[in-house]
Order: sequence, then C-alpha cells, then structure tokens
Amino acid sequence: MGGNGKHRWIFSFYQRSNSSSSPKQSKNLPPHEFLCPISGSLMFDPVVIPSGQSFDRISIQVCRDLGFTPTLQDGSTPDFSTIIPNLAIKTTILAWCRDHHAQDPAPPDYSSVEKIVLSKIPEQTSSRLTSGPDIRVSERELLKAVAENPPVLFSHAVTEIGPSVNSRLLCSTSTSSSSDESVIVTASSPYTPLPLSTRPACFSASGSSSSSTEITLSETPNLKSQSSSSLEEQELVLKLKSSDIFEQETGLVLLRKITRTKEEARVSLCSTRLLSALRSLITSRYSVVQTNAIASLVNLSLEKSNKVVIVRSGFVPLLIDALKAGSSEAQEHAAGALFSLALEDDNKMAIGVLGALQPLLHALRSESERTQHDSALALYHLSLIQSNRVKLVKLGAVLTLLSMVKSGDSASRVLLVLCNLAACPEGKSAMLDANAVAILVGMLRESELVCKATRENCVAALFALSHGSMRFKGLAKEARAVEVLREVEERGSERAKDKAKRILQIMKDRKEDEDDEIDWEAALESGGLSRTRYRVGKDDFAANSSDF
Repeated sequence: MGGNGKHRWIFSFYQRSNSSSSPKQSKNLPPHEFLCPISGSLMFDPVVIPSGQSFDRISIQVCRDLGFTPTLQDGSTPDFSTIIPNLAIKTTILAWCRDHHAQDPAPPDYSSVEKIVLSKIPEQTSSRLTSGPDIRVSERELLKAVAENPPVLFSHAVTEIGPSVNSRLLCSTSTSSSSDESVIVTASSPYTPLPLSTRPACFSASGSSSSSTEITLSETPNLKSQSSSSLEEQELVLKLKSSDIFEQETGLVLLRKITRTKEEARVSLCSTRLLSALRSLITSRYSVVQTNAIASLVNLSLEKSNKVVIVRSGFVPLLIDALKAGSSEAQEHAAGALFSLALEDDNKMAIGVLGALQPLLHALRSESERTQHDSALALYHLSLIQSNRVKLVKLGAVLTLLSMVKSGDSASRVLLVLCNLAACPEGKSAMLDANAVAILVGMLRESELVCKATRENCVAALFALSHGSMRFKGLAKEARAVEVLREVEERGSERAKDKAKRILQIMKDRKEDEDDEIDWEAALESGGLSRTRYRVGKDDFAANSSDF
C-alpha cells in the first residue's frame, strides 16, 4: 500500500434513471456521452484520454490532485497521464444546447467537483486525502470496495470472420468482392454503412504468420486439459509478462492460435490483465514480438463485445505508432486492427480524435496490398460520422484521394471514402474545388479500363455531389457529363443506372427552373408588364403592371 500513495478506488458514478423520468422529460435530457463520468454534468471543457473516453478537464485535475484513479463502471481504469482537447464533442454539446433551448454548460467550480469526488470515496480514505498521508487506509476497506464492483460481463458476439489469407483485389481478382463493396448512396439515408467486408485482410482463420514460431496445444497440456478459461488466461499472462523474450513470443503465438479459431476464447481472454500484458508487448523493439502482439489484438477485436473494451484500454495510440514506424507486417496488422475497431460506432469519434486519420491516409500508398485494403476500409467507416469527415477535409484528404483515383490506385475503395466526404458541405465544396466532377466523369469515359465497382462508385460520388449544389450543373456541363451518364443509364449495372437516372433528373429540373426565371430588370426597363401568367418554381401567378 506504499509507493507514491496513488491508489485506485471503486468509483460510483452518476447514472441517469430512465425509469423515474417521463418520456417527455427523457427527450430533454442530454445524451449520456455529453456528461462527465465523474461530475455527472454537461462537460464544459471536454478532453479525451488515450482510451478514447471523454471527461471534463477539471474532473481529471481533481483526480490528479487527490492522487488516485477511479474505476469505471465497465471495470476499466482510465489513464489520465495524457489528455487531448475534444473539440468535436464540445461543438456537439453546444449545438445540442442550442437545439433544445438549454443553457450552455457553465465552468465547473473546483471545490464542487472535489466534494463530489470525496463523497464517493470511503470515509477513511477521504480523511487521509484531506488530512495528509499520516493516516493509512484500511486494507479491509479497500478489499470491501473492490468486492462491491461487479465483474465485467461480455456478451457473445455474432461476428463471423472467414479466412482471408491473401488480400482480395477488388477489381481484378474477385467479381463478387467488388460488387459487395459497391457504394449505395440514397437521399434518405446517405450515412448508412455499406455491407462491406468485416474481416481485416491480415486475418487468417488457418495457418500462421511466417515470422511466428509454430506451437501446438499438445505442447502445453495444462492449457489443453483445463476447462476453466481463468487458468488459460493465467498461464498466458505469465508468459506475456515474462522477462524472457522467447517466453513472450511463445505466449503470443499460443494466444494468436487460440483466438484465431475459438470465438468463445476471444471473449473470455479479453480481460483487463491480459490486455495490460498485451499492451506492453505492442511497444516491444523486437519485431516478431510486436507483430504477434498486434496480430493477437486483431483476433480479439473480431468480437463485437471486445471492440469498445480494447479502445478504452488505450491501444489506439499504440496501433498508430506501429502503423507509422513498425515493420511491414506489423503495419498490416495495425491497419487491420484499426479497421476492425472502427466498425463499432462508439469507437469512431475516439479513433479520429486520437489521431488515426493522417497515418491511415498515408498507409493508402503502402506497398502492402493488405495495408492499403484495411486502411481504406478503416477510413470509410471512420468517415461515416461528421467530425471525422471534417477532420479529413482539413488534412487535405480530398486532393490525396482524387489523385489516387486518377492513378487507379485502389480506386474502388478510395471512392467509398470520397462518397462519404461528398455527403458533408465541407467535403462537397473541397471536391468541387478540386475538379472532382471532371475526374469522375473521365473515369466513367474509360469504362473499359475500370472494373464494375469503380464505375458504380464513380456514379455514386457524382450523385452525392449533385445534391444541394448549384455549382454541380455548371461543372457537369463543362465535363460533358450528360452523354456519359446517359450511356451509364443504358448499359450500366442496376445500381449505376438508378444513380445516373437521378443525376440526369436533377440536372433537368434545374434547367427548367433556370428557363422559368423572370428577367425582372428587362421587364421593368421595357416600361411595364402586361397581364401574363408566369411560372416561378412550382407556383403560377398572374402579374400586372398595375401591381407594381
């Protein structure tokens, strides 16, 4: 109980009771993610920690000053060593307050937050924190507090991951794969995730990495014979925490083998102890150790119930570092892990805030097809939310992605991201400025040189750009898009035909609106208006010079 005096206590957090509030009242309550887990109030200055969770800055400061780390309701312990301002959620909170006619969150008072924290700590602990280090905390109280915290229960996920030893090229090697990854943009629901692959290219349901030492379960009879997952976890943790590099490697290869095929093992082994041991090995300077550690994390992340737990355990910054500076194989697995974690909606904002977007953009030009594949799909899923779309635009992603489309590098997958960017005003404006219409129309002209998925995604991107943009028609006219779209309408796939037909209808409606506009200046200069029926938009009205 000695050391630096920083102990972890079980922390009882504010919870909103849905049962005691009426439906009308619940509509006016702020979303749970807008509330600081410590103070229970709307966050005034939200910051994000390495696990992706957001807290009010003053709450973290109080916890630091009191010298302890709380335990959250999901059993995790937040790491307050590094904090990053979360401008995205701050903007969202202010927008919610405006929409619901609520007051903006006020700056919390330090003493008030301190009282909230101290009220949740056992009496003897509070006395020690306020009076000084001379009074020791009863170990019995600590054990009692720990016992009151229920264990984390992970529900079994239904994610089914099939084998994908070699990356499947979207356009050249798999017709069915390319059609599966064709984008579908609809006016009613432009942000609906597509039914794309959910398997990272680096994942293999059979076989092992070339850099791995082959170990069979028969070599570890204790693990094979024990039915209890806790014993399995205990032996793995001992190997992973060993100071012997060979022991670490054999433990990782065994973990990788177990989690490759056993779905139930992925859930039971995704524990706080094992994740803690795994986290330290991802930063190993031994390439084989780092690669197998990240590959094991990919396997664990395949279960839906594990995805949020992994992000909140602080793995995202480690994966970003591996994607930037790891070996080629480590980069493949890091991109696969980020892609797998990005499939969970609750992780999307955290991954973007923690800085994964720029490294993923760079990884699109990797020499590894697997890294390209998983980085593109990670960006697609991350760009389904507005905050990440805006970040990508500010990072100059539009020019990068359009240049890759022109060169044909992973064009089909890159177009998926561009379709998402075209769905937001910032992305649409940047794409129109970058001559995206001419580039996409040019791709459609070369229909014999591009695959079916690329043609469909080009039309989908044009469809997204055509909505709510007065500039689109002029740019499409300059690029002679009508003749190309008519050809797609006649000969394209069903998806492409539908989008091309809608684009042509939008352009036709705008042409009719322009023809129906009245040249008021010319009419006034002529000295008056006769009784004539004019059509403006959809309303007919009679105008007479005496009315003016």
